[in-house]
Amino acid sequence: MPENKKISRVPLAVLAAYTLLLYAAWTAYHVLLQPRIDAIPNELLSSLLGDGLVKNLLWTLPAAVLIKKYAGALAVSPREFLTWKKGYAVYLLIFPAFAAYIALGLFSHKQPPAFTITVSEAVTVIFVGVTEELVFRGWLLNASAKYIPEKARTESGEETIPWGEYAVIAVNAVLFLLVHFPRWIMTGQFAANFASLGFLSIIMLSVVFSLVFLRTKNLLLPIILHMFWDFLVFFLY
Repeated sequence: MPENKKISRVPLAVLAAYTLLLYAAWTAYHVLLQPRIDAIPNELLSSLLGDGLVKNLLWTLPAAVLIKKYAGALAVSPREFLTWKKGYAVYLLIFPAFAAYIALGLFSHKQPPAFTITVSEAVTVIFVGVTEELVFRGWLLNASAKYIPEKARTESGEETIPWGEYAVIAVNAVLFLLVHFPRWIMTGQFAANFASLGFLSIIMLSVVFSLVFLRTKNLLLPIILHMFWDFLVFFLY
């Protein structure tokens, strides 16, 4: 019998080993290879190599292999989280909320919107949305969600929301924040992102994407939301 049918949850040792290897590889990439890729005069080629080729090799490919291997041990099966269903109308409100948040930031800093996006930035928008959501929601959150206790019922019959859900969302948000550190450190943006509290937006986005994934059991919606956020940042700032 295949391994993904024998176990009910992905072993924590597998999740820990994967996370450590991802961060080690991502840090090594930023220290050894990213500066050379950034130095390529052609921005489109640089974006295709970095956010396209390398990130898919380090992020998408290993995560996809593990998702397939442990498909039966995930909270949401790959077939289910790649199926678009009805009933997502309420989540469409997140799109104007993102736009309003970005616009408020521009207004508070008295900064006029740029209303422009380069081809290389568009490539980044597409690849980053897919790779980061597949890893952090489709794989890590999806696997760790199986450790959330079942909902209990009170004496009146009402369901209580398990605190375990908030715990896995919080851990996922911290991991999502940490994965940005190598880039920030190498580009000298680390201190600035904390001094300006910009890091809080990373945590906020992770929580939003995680909640959407767990509520809808769909990965396509977080991917589209992630792309939309990145597009707004590039297009308006």
